[in-house]
Amino acid sequence: MNCEQVKNILLFIENTDLDFEMIFSGKESKKVNGLYKPETREIILHNKNFKTDNQLVYTAIHEYTHHLLNEVHLRENAGLKPPQYARSHTNAFWAKFHSLLEIAEEKGLYVMGLENAPELAELTENIRKNYLEKNGILMREFGRLLARAHELCIEANIRYEDYIDRCLKLPRQAARSIVSVSAADVNPAVGFENMKMLASVRSPEKRKEAQNLLEGGQSPDSVRALMKKKADDVDVKTRLEKEKARLEKTIGMLTSRLEMVEESLANL
Repeated sequence: MNCEQVKNILLFIENTDLDFEMIFSGKESKKVNGLYKPETREIILHNKNFKTDNQLVYTAIHEYTHHLLNEVHLRENAGLKPPQYARSHTNAFWAKFHSLLEIAEEKGLYVMGLENAPELAELTENIRKNYLEKNGILMREFGRLLARAHELCIEANIRYEDYIDRCLKLPRQAARSIVSVSAADVNPAVGFENMKMLASVRSPEKRKEAQNLLEGGQSPDSVRALMKKKADDVDVKTRLEKEKARLEKTIGMLTSRLEMVEESLANL
């Protein structure tokens, strides 16, 4: 597979109006498999790092994700370059990357290949059932025990924070997360880390929607990005409503003050 073929694959996955150059370094690198240069819009792949074209395509999609996000940044910021300290691998990046991988899989341009590794597939099922799910069940029960311990601390006039800090030697934030997971109706099969993410979604309907996405194969980053987008959409309306109420209150106060000043002037 050559540079032109890889570039055509990327454009077939998702087109871009911002042209870029695909470059094979012809080298092997122990540090990175590839990189993207936003200033010159170059995707550089250390093609000697890959044993298969499939591995190369994976990295090409990774770097192309940087290019697509750079295109969005330039469009939204009137062509201004991103600051040098900007974090490149954000949640938005991983969500976009995973969505491109899904498109590539649907079009037959990339495969994970788990079906060709039966031992790994068997190990994966073992991890899911006997570790991720069982750990989720265990942590859910742990949260219930902590909630009960809180009640008993209150009955015994013991500070729960002191009990957590010095008796259980458990970080307070961890304790809060564990308890919140136990209080939420989430599927332990998604694993404890994802259970924490789901528990942070206040709306039961939205929490269920996020859980369904996870169970359907979406990555945690993709689910977070989708939930954030929906929250942002709601926040825009909420923010405007709050601003409207604040302005109306300010106008009312100023109107009242104006009437007082006019009355004072009339009496002079």
